[in-house]
Amino acid sequence: MARIKITQVKSKIGSSQNQRRTLEALGLKKMNQTVEHEATPQILGMVNNLKHLIKVEEI
Repeated sequence: MARIKITQVKSKIGSSQNQRRTLEALGLKKMNQTVEHEATPQILGMVNNLKHLIKVEEI
């Protein structure tokens, strides 16, 4: 399965509680923090909901 690198590029201030919890579930707690995940349908769904706050790269 493909891996993706997710980087938080915008602040979570002003976002909804659901979006904050999704960032936390992905492992993103600070600005410019990067995490790697498998590209599963569940992870891609979370990424789709946060596309305005994060940057995604394929590895």
